[in-house]
Amino acid sequence: MLAIETSCDETAIAIVNGTSLGNTTHFTVHGNALISQIDLHRPYGGVFPTLAKREHAKNLVPLTRAVLEEAELLHEDTQNISEKDLNEVARALEREPDLAEQFLNMVTEIEIPEIDTIVVTAGPGLPPALWVGVSFARALAYVWHKPLVAVNHMEGHLLSALAKRTNDTELEIENITLPVLALLISGGHTELVLMRNWLSYELIGQTRDDAVGEAFDKVARMLGLPYPGGPEISKIAEEVRFEKNKEMLFELPRPMIADDTCDFSFSGLKTAVLYTIKDRTEKLSGDGSMKEFTVPPITEKEKRYIAYEFENAVSDVLLSKTMRAIEKTNARTLVLGGGVSANVHIGRVFAKELSQKYPNMSLCIPHQSLSTDNAIMIALAGFYHAQKGDFTAPQDIAADGNASLA
Repeated sequence: MLAIETSCDETAIAIVNGTSLGNTTHFTVHGNALISQIDLHRPYGGVFPTLAKREHAKNLVPLTRAVLEEAELLHEDTQNISEKDLNEVARALEREPDLAEQFLNMVTEIEIPEIDTIVVTAGPGLPPALWVGVSFARALAYVWHKPLVAVNHMEGHLLSALAKRTNDTELEIENITLPVLALLISGGHTELVLMRNWLSYELIGQTRDDAVGEAFDKVARMLGLPYPGGPEISKIAEEVRFEKNKEMLFELPRPMIADDTCDFSFSGLKTAVLYTIKDRTEKLSGDGSMKEFTVPPITEKEKRYIAYEFENAVSDVLLSKTMRAIEKTNARTLVLGGGVSANVHIGRVFAKELSQKYPNMSLCIPHQSLSTDNAIMIALAGFYHAQKGDFTAPQDIAADGNASLA
């Protein structure tokens, strides 16, 4: 499989071989490349969609060549493209004029590689970014005459969490006990999804407002921390976590924690952080009127303690809702997937709780290298759908920014 991922601000290509034997599926990564756009988007405090689209168009061809070379599948040779295929390519890339010239230069200079299928993220994500990858995959499918699999990005996160790395290039998914309950947490998603049967999903709970990763980024911005905010908050919160004599400087709410649903809300928690910072303004009364005096800028210690309490509040809510979902679904395997699954404290809290309450339940958290967006996870999902024959004609694949897994 040649897998393509362009759902947000990472351009990723991978070539992965998958084989199944009984309950075990073995994956070998023959080539893998990723370009992150974080530094480009940092001045905006978030991902700027048109910039992401431009960078994907610029990066896809060189990354594809690099991955083919790494997999020893890049063989230079002049290729003649039929007029019919050229017309199909032109239609496939009509949204991406900046990509078309690069694409034609590549496919006319190399042999068709020995791959079985092309896999691409079709959603959810930023539509302009998704369309670049979808258009590129369509064009490749036409000119290389390969079948095409469209993959849900969140399914990639879920399945990659089930994969165990045996070394740098080998992964295995084996003996998964169903039902699987997945807590999918990222910049754009916070949802609990149940997989009772393989590749069949049911939505158990979701955020009613902000995704948890979005809340991390917004709180980090309030604290003057760089983008992306999640790792920055985690880093300074960990400093407090291991202090011997911690002070209780701040207390934040745990939204909806007592609610009987499995839904989440993080907007109120984010607002509570904002007012916690604003409450450092002293109001003094003079001649009957209120006069406002601003205290000195927030200290580094206060930043650390707000980050610490915010991370605790998020972890408490995620854990409480997930435990409620386990009770409702009788799940046997728990998955943490998505970029926020890389948060050390969240993983630690879940591991401790499961060992005490559900010692026979498996907890699956993706390897650090697979927690953020990547093409390997898209290949894993694509493999299982290809096995089922879930191929789609190139002209029928469309990017869907709001695609739902369940």
